[in-house]
Amino acid sequence: MSVRLTLATSAGLCIPETGVIGVFGVTPNFDLSTLPRDRVELILRHKPDFDHFDKLGWRVETESSERYATAVVALPRAKSAAQAVIWHALGQTDGPIFVDGLKSDGIDSILKAVRTKVGVFGPVSKAHGKLFWFNATQDLFDAWRPMQTTLDNGMVTTPGCFSAAGPDPASILLAESLPEKLGKRCADLGAGWGYLAAQILKREEVHVLHLVEADFSALECARQNVPAPRAQFHWADARSWEPEERLDAVIMNPPFHTGRAADPSLGKAFIVAAADALAPHGTLWLVANRHLPYETSIAAHFRDWQEITGNNRFKVLRATRPSRHRR
Repeated sequence: MSVRLTLATSAGLCIPETGVIGVFGVTPNFDLSTLPRDRVELILRHKPDFDHFDKLGWRVETESSERYATAVVALPRAKSAAQAVIWHALGQTDGPIFVDGLKSDGIDSILKAVRTKVGVFGPVSKAHGKLFWFNATQDLFDAWRPMQTTLDNGMVTTPGCFSAAGPDPASILLAESLPEKLGKRCADLGAGWGYLAAQILKREEVHVLHLVEADFSALECARQNVPAPRAQFHWADARSWEPEERLDAVIMNPPFHTGRAADPSLGKAFIVAAADALAPHGTLWLVANRHLPYETSIAAHFRDWQEITGNNRFKVLRATRPSRHRR
């Protein structure tokens, strides 16, 4: 797991000798070598992380499949998501819950909140983070039970989803900028909980819309928010997803953060994937924060492009004639 769990184990912390160990939310940079692989079940709902550990031979699920002797929670960035995963872990675990996270991701706040409910062991502090553990029943943390939020527009979101409080301004701007005609075959890369997809499907001309999303929870919300039979849902990494037929349009508001750090390479990879997915006549519609340097990538993979609208925060780019294909 993290350096903190390795340190705690070296100092005498004992993981139960029998039973399954549930591990929630780890990312590829976490060191799991201190745990017995044959007894570990990873619960991962982010497709790139799921695929990473699956390829390494770990047992990986999107939901807990059995009771755990103990559980390890890698703290997610959003506080509501952190509370939700701890609540889920408590419901599946008979022994101690270990919580590991960085200070920048709110570990101190979660530690303080847990201490108001039960006694806490640790913490072990190292590498700008902390590890602590505790024993409790799920009912003590019922206030942390994840609840879907119903927005004013009737759509639902869940804790930890991007822009869970409502449509983000960039997606609203993109939706308002789209033409009436997009083509029959379209995709929304990084579809989230489905706001953009719902706007796209107001066009009867669209025969099929692929919603491609790496966040399992967000995609579950999208299935509720976009019940149209023309919608097809893909739990997939948009950077490597390929449609069966080339597309007339790709619409996207790509992510640009890895954790808290800005990572424009994510959006650039989405641009490459869009070019590969589009038919020769296809069009990319992209919204991005004004400062993100996507124009060079677009120019490398599309013969024509332009900024069609924008403001001081966002820009909407339209690109045509994709110049690079995988197949």
